Amino acid sequence: MSAIPVVLDVDTGVDDACALLLAALHPGLDLRAVTCVGGNAPLDDVVRNTLRVLETAGCGGVPVGVGAARPLLEEPVDARHVHGSDGMADLGLPAPTLTPDARTALDLLRDVIEAAPDDERVTVVPLAPMTNLALLARVHPAAFARIGRIVFMGGGARISNATAAAEFNVFHDPEAAAIVLDACATHDVTVAMYGLDVFYDPLVTDADVEGLRALGTPVADLAAGLISFHHRRFANAGATIGDAGAVAMMLLPDAVRTERRPVRVELTGTWTRGRTVVDTRDWSGDMHHDPHGLAPAQVDVALGIDGPRIAELWLRTVRGEV
Repeated sequence: MSAIPVVLDVDTGVDDACALLLAALHPGLDLRAVTCVGGNAPLDDVVRNTLRVLETAGCGGVPVGVGAARPLLEEPVDARHVHGSDGMADLGLPAPTLTPDARTALDLLRDVIEAAPDDERVTVVPLAPMTNLALLARVHPAAFARIGRIVFMGGGARISNATAAAEFNVFHDPEAAAIVLDACATHDVTVAMYGLDVFYDPLVTDADVEGLRALGTPVADLAAGLISFHHRRFANAGATIGDAGAVAMMLLPDAVRTERRPVRVELTGTWTRGRTVVDTRDWSGDMHHDPHGLAPAQVDVALGIDGPRIAELWLRTVRGEV
């Protein structure tokens, strides 16, 4: 089977770095570009971290576009309390020698999507606030309509983290997430949501980290450093690979249970702004009492996962066994 053409949209980030390693190194994926957006860390840090990961993976030929530094409406926030002061585990890595593409993230997305023939349309994988994708939908709607599929890490049907109601990526720019879901409905772009309901289940252990360190390769050392940072920061012996699970979902679709559900993003609630409202009702009955009706966006929502299988795929990839 030919490799799946993908573009990653990232706010690198420890788990974005794990996802980049998987996308760059697995032969089942053809990483055609990476675009950066402010989120887990400020944009300059995100760009540096992204280039550092790709350089370590030996993927200097993958173009990296610099995108939005802030959300559409909100003031930017970051998650350095989770990812370290540099956004990527404070590993003291040297600055990358790679440089970003001359094109903005918006132009790079448009060019890569439009260059793909109809029989190999690109899958776009936002692992960050979806500001870049929302801008693409507004500025280049014809290019957005040519996306083969969107697989985003964000939201949750039952679980939240940034607030009591909202997951960080959607909370950071809820208008962007709402615009992207609406555009998917308008342009009939298939969309999948890899949210917090499955995010925490693929775990890498201390023993796995020691096995990576024993290999002594640049990729394995980086992977070990990323995971062990979360072991130390959260005082546990198992760390999620997080966003990398959304990438792995494309390679092992039978390891993730999804249900196609209507999804909206709450934009006005005092306590619920940024919540992904996943409609889990049985719609065999009537909708007489619901003034809202069904959400236009029909999303393949991840609700169950074989965490060990997903984690093992990531480990085998960074160990160079695939």
